[in-house]
Amino acid sequence: MTDVIRAGATLVFVLALVGLVAWLMRRFGPAMRMGRAGRLGVIETIVLDNRRRLVLIRRDKVEHLVLLGSAGDLIIETGIDTAPSRDPRGPAIAARGRSEPSFGSHLPGDDA
Repeated sequence: MTDVIRAGATLVFVLALVGLVAWLMRRFGPAMRMGRAGRLGVIETIVLDNRRRLVLIRRDKVEHLVLLGSAGDLIIETGIDTAPSRDPRGPAIAARGRSEPSFGSHLPGDDA
């Protein structure tokens, strides 16, 4: 009887340890690289709807805005400099002054 209890406790301990390692890997993921930063990273992700997701990706020191969807992937903007905005009102206000088309004009099927 003691062997069954010991085996059950060992099984629970091992499963808890596997769960802890899985949680740590999910929490810290590929960023856990022994103290060195990688060249590639996902900065931010926004789910637009069930089929589309907007992803900001950084490679080296350049960011790229990509629209991922079931119909295909679309690069919205590339070569975004990671330097902070000089406008004190924030990057969203400073971005409005650019002469680029609006984000809505890139979405398929949306007449904005």
